Amino acid sequence: MATTSRGPGMIIDEQQTSGPSLRDVEVELCRLPDIVAVRIVGDSMDRPVEVHVLAHTGKHAKQVVRDVQSVALASFGLDVDRRIVSVVQLSPDEEETAAAFAPTVVVRPRIMAVDSHVSGSRITVRVSLRVGDDEATGYSEGSIAAATRARLVAAATIDALEQLGRIQGVDIEAAEKVRVGVDEVAVVTLVSVNPPYELRLCGSALVRQHPDDAMVRAVLDGVNRRLPHLAQERGER
Repeated sequence: MATTSRGPGMIIDEQQTSGPSLRDVEVELCRLPDIVAVRIVGDSMDRPVEVHVLAHTGKHAKQVVRDVQSVALASFGLDVDRRIVSVVQLSPDEEETAAAFAPTVVVRPRIMAVDSHVSGSRITVRVSLRVGDDEATGYSEGSIAAATRARLVAAATIDALEQLGRIQGVDIEAAEKVRVGVDEVAVVTLVSVNPPYELRLCGSALVRQHPDDAMVRAVLDGVNRRLPHLAQERGER
C-alpha cells in the first residue's frame, strides 16, 4: 500500500500542496536587473498583500511594476495586483549605500515530493526538497501506527535538509497535528545542541490539503529563520 507524490507539490490521490513560498518569489524577482531588493508581506494563507520593491532609476516605476507582475505570473502562476506593489527608486549614491547594507539572500527549500510505502507493520516515508539546482530525498522508517506518522514525516524532512547542507545536529522533540479553533495545525518542536548551548525551535503550518505536506512545512517554518546559523554554528565547532 502506498501514498505517493510526484513532481512539484503534487500528491497522488490527494489534492495539490500549497502554492509557492513568498520567499521563493522574492528571490526570483531579485534576479531582475533593475531590482535591488524585494520584500513581500503575506496574509495568513501566504497570499501577497504588500509587495515592496527597491529598484534602480533606469526604468520607470510603472514598468518595474509590470515586470514584477510578469515574473510572478510566468514563474509561479501568481497574479499580483499592481495596487499592492510599491516601488522606491534610488539614485546612484543611494544604491551604493543600500548595496553595502543589503542582507544576504537565503534561498528557502521547496517541497518537491512526499511519499510513503507500507510493508507489513512498517512504513517508510520519503520527503524530497529542492534548493536551487540541488535536490535531496530524506528517509525515515517506523511503525505503521497512526500516532507515529507526523514524527516520521518530520524526521524525513530533517534528513533531506541535512543532505542539502542546510542544517546539522537538529533533533525532533515532538511532532503532532492539533486543532486550533476550526483549523487543524501541524506543529513541531526541534532542538539543536551546540555545547554548551541548546537551541530550541518551533514551527507550525495550517493543514490545508494534506497532513504530511503540512508537517513538512512546519519543519521548514521551524528552521527557516535559523538556516544560515544552524549550518554555520555547527561548522565552527
